[in-house]
Amino acid sequence: MKIVEGFEAASRALSRQGKAPGNEADEREASVRGIIEYVRKHGDKALLEYTEKFDRAKLTELEVDNARISRGCCEVEAGLIASLKTAADRIAAFHQAQLKAVQTKVKLPGLSEMVRPLERVGVYVPGGTASYPSTVLMTAVPARVAGVKEIVLVTPPRPDGTVSPLVLAAALIAGVDRVFSVGGAHAIAALAYGTESVPQVDKICGPGNIFVTIAKRLVYGVVGIDGLAGPSEVLILADTGADPAYCASDILAQAEHDAMASAILVTDSMQLAVNVKREVEEELSTIPRREIAERSLESNGVIAVVDSPEEMIELANAYAPEHLCLMVNKPAAYLKYLKNAGCIITGKKATVVMGDYVAGPSHVLPTGGTARFSSPLNVLDFIKLTNVIDVNEAAIQELGPAARMIAEAEGFGAHARAVQQRMTG
Repeated sequence: MKIVEGFEAASRALSRQGKAPGNEADEREASVRGIIEYVRKHGDKALLEYTEKFDRAKLTELEVDNARISRGCCEVEAGLIASLKTAADRIAAFHQAQLKAVQTKVKLPGLSEMVRPLERVGVYVPGGTASYPSTVLMTAVPARVAGVKEIVLVTPPRPDGTVSPLVLAAALIAGVDRVFSVGGAHAIAALAYGTESVPQVDKICGPGNIFVTIAKRLVYGVVGIDGLAGPSEVLILADTGADPAYCASDILAQAEHDAMASAILVTDSMQLAVNVKREVEEELSTIPRREIAERSLESNGVIAVVDSPEEMIELANAYAPEHLCLMVNKPAAYLKYLKNAGCIITGKKATVVMGDYVAGPSHVLPTGGTARFSSPLNVLDFIKLTNVIDVNEAAIQELGPAARMIAEAEGFGAHARAVQQRMTG
């Protein structure tokens, strides 16, 4: 990891310019457009062809039957099943509390709102060579809590055509209704437009690779999406009292995600910076995904040393990280001024890993600086509000003149006439 000194140098090192997720205007977008159009025209045939081409799996059917989903639990070690259930319970509890707060509806004279869950949601879970049961729980459980009637999960198959038992077990625990062994941009197209087997959904949630992210951007408007997920990232704010080993362990935990992941430490202590860098270098050789972590740290790993906590906070707000970990003596003093982050982790034993798996809030978070204007995946992603306006005699007499005048000022005579009729009729 490189160490940079001073606020200006740190600002340049943490610049987001030109790095928004999913905005690559190159041959990949043209490729994804072609995939989407081919799926629209050819449905299941296209999905089977793309699955064989990209995942090297030759399938005869796309849906995973209920019996196979149930067997998934039996193929997973009992302790891990218990851990997944613990995580699911905590995720459900957090989002149930969130839903209760949302259901306090607006109620004014003549005005109210209806809260309704979405009918059908598609959940994308990365797969193929790896298994991510946590992503199943972190997307499907909030949808189930919100009252979504049907949850459809898509995930790439393994080369032998099967789906990971871990993913299937998590799907069963989370209450997923249907599972399809299809991934990539073609899976996003299938969820957006529907095929003979895969039903069209109202919204697509869940992270994926760059092709999945581009596909989500291109189908937005036909369906809703939760956001455009870029590579995972953590920004650690640490002061002189922080434990270098703790800082290093979270840096390595982030770096092992992906070669494009970003692990950043911002501190006002040069001594801590030096100690953390040494810890990272010593521990790097001991982790199983060392090569991935090395590439991540070489490309995106930064330790920034600035002069004060105020500069640390300013950098964090400008960077707007997916994960913001406070390894400082008085985190409350920082929280007061922090504005932009997907998730903030505090406490003497703070680590992003707890949020990744078992804390409760969804780990599907805004990346690439979009925490400036976006929120984590939550129950609001799975419900919609409908305004209800009751127009009676008293309302038309009180508010009609103002409505008519505004309509006339905008040049909409039929609008003004419609109000006038009701005022005099």
